[in-house]
Amino acid sequence: MKENKLPKILLIYTGGTIGMVRDEVSGGLRPFDFDNILANLPEARSIHCTLDSYAFDHLLDSSNISPANWVEIASVVRDRYEAYDGFVVLHGTDTMAYTTSALSFMLSGLSKPVIFTGSQLPIGHLRTDAKENLITSIELASLTGEDGQPVVREVCLYFQHELYRGNRCTKINAEQFSAFASPNYPPLAHSGVHLTVDKDLLLPRSYASFSLDTHLETEILMLHIFPGIRAEMVHYLLDYPDLRGVILLTFGSGNAPDSAEFLAAIERVIARDIPVVNITQCIKGAVHQGDYQVSESLLRAGVISGRDMTKEAALAKMMHLLGHHYGVDEVRHYMQKSLRGEVSE
Repeated sequence: MKENKLPKILLIYTGGTIGMVRDEVSGGLRPFDFDNILANLPEARSIHCTLDSYAFDHLLDSSNISPANWVEIASVVRDRYEAYDGFVVLHGTDTMAYTTSALSFMLSGLSKPVIFTGSQLPIGHLRTDAKENLITSIELASLTGEDGQPVVREVCLYFQHELYRGNRCTKINAEQFSAFASPNYPPLAHSGVHLTVDKDLLLPRSYASFSLDTHLETEILMLHIFPGIRAEMVHYLLDYPDLRGVILLTFGSGNAPDSAEFLAAIERVIARDIPVVNITQCIKGAVHQGDYQVSESLLRAGVISGRDMTKEAALAKMMHLLGHHYGVDEVRHYMQKSLRGEVSE
């Protein structure tokens, strides 16, 4: 970034509640023209930056977001990376944590901020949370240090006064403005009377060249364990012929039924050289296989501990690793190693 130049920020609109309007016929929310968002945000002109915008031709409800859309969003960043000093992405809240997790692995060598935000109420609503979320996201993307370089250099999610690492957060509330949390890693920044960034929590500067990696393996099953789950169901799901990876959502610190039938289903899929990763269903905490007898069985079977990753980060990371055709041993190694700050080592 040249001295005495305002930071250039690109605002990318993919869709979501922040840009919705109430349909007079159905009563439901639908996307509307992106220019109306900027018209509802005159405060943005006071931010110390130059702000440009880019809107997708076909706006997406986040429930319809797919890995192909992750590639589309990441490609917008890649294609304009040299022209801008930071990026703010407007995205629906329902799957935002999946997208931020995915992009954290897809965008390598980041030296600029990519900050996602959205809202629980449309920007034109009287009590909307959209304006604060959007304005502060732009401010965070514009922050520079004494060296003139961006302060934040990673994929993040900003919502309701907190900036989170994108692959550490999850949506926890559908009705409150505090919709997201980062259960196992502190917020990177807080917006109150002052905008405070904890620089010690940020990822260290990457000296690698920036690049986009779009190799994603999508033939992955996320299996939520529940009391009474039948081994026959598990066998049926794991027998899917194109299966490439499994994420088990287990109880507590990584516990699951240790019946012979259930374990046989897990062992059979592992025998096909398909990695199985253990993630806790709990909002906060980590998997510790072997602490209890019921998780020791998974450990002996060859199930990989996902430690304290969120389910969103585990899914995105497995897609990333298997997209590079890594074998089970390599997946085991990298799943337990921090690549983008997604897991505590």
